[in-house]
Amino acid sequence: MTETGPFAGAAHTQETALHEKRTPPRHTLPRPRGPLRPLLGGLLRTARPKQWVKNILVVAAPAAAGQLFTRHALTQLALVFVLFTACAAAVYLINDARDADADRAHPTKRHRPVASGQVPVPVAYAVGAVLGLLAPAAAVWLVSPAVSALLAAYLGMQLVYCVSLKHVLVVDLVIVTTGFLMRAMIGGLALGIPLSRWFLITTGFGALFMVSAKRYSEAVQMAGKAGATRALLTEYTPGYLRFVWQLAAGVAVLGYCLWALEEGGVPHTSVLPWRQLSMVAFILAILRYAVFADRGTAGEPEDVVLRDRALALIGLVWLAMYGLAVANW
Repeated sequence: MTETGPFAGAAHTQETALHEKRTPPRHTLPRPRGPLRPLLGGLLRTARPKQWVKNILVVAAPAAAGQLFTRHALTQLALVFVLFTACAAAVYLINDARDADADRAHPTKRHRPVASGQVPVPVAYAVGAVLGLLAPAAAVWLVSPAVSALLAAYLGMQLVYCVSLKHVLVVDLVIVTTGFLMRAMIGGLALGIPLSRWFLITTGFGALFMVSAKRYSEAVQMAGKAGATRALLTEYTPGYLRFVWQLAAGVAVLGYCLWALEEGGVPHTSVLPWRQLSMVAFILAILRYAVFADRGTAGEPEDVVLRDRALALIGLVWLAMYGLAVANW
């Protein structure tokens, strides 16, 4: 029998209030992990995981010396890879924190975690500073003082580049190229492997070839779109950048061929002259990459290689021949 009358509503209200006291409301307790997850995701995105593939270059010197497949070498190189990745992440975090205001006005960069507000600027600075201090310090104990010094030099060079040198003609190309060269050198330093002149020449000018080809492609694509990409490109001419990547490609090929034709100290026990044969694959790889540079579509080196099956196949053939030459098989 339903209760009616002037007190029916009051009784129902009291009963509802008692029920709410006994049953705590759902979804009112704070969930501390909620805001933390987007922040960690934003920090990871700012660290540019896609760019970590470049740090595989730390195996270049040990591979060139034929000292890659030992337990000690693999352990040390894994540590060096992690430490160099931490340094690169520190640079990205500090760079994005510093450029947050400018990135917000950019049609694409405004979606970056720091520019969009997903990662607060002070947090980006703090995490970048911690990574930048810990990586060289850890390298002293885990690897060697020489590796720590190179990591510190890389950090200092990149931070100065972020602040001012990225606006200086030619110097910006040299610094980006040097960053690649440092990646290739650090594995040799970690294992105490002497770095040959041919290795340094070929690696340095090969890196300059890819860096200048990327800049040339950006300059071609931004024609008539001033301000759409890095401002310094407006001061370069496509003709100058074309000259740089052509010069760098020529010197890289020359350095590699001089290594391949050098016979000093190499025993003649190989089944085939892999050193000389690898020149063919190396030159074909440079020529194939130059196709994309000439078209103005040579973006990130890893994207170019993975996008073109022919170039990837040539690279694998060269890698096999180079490995056989180093192993003297």
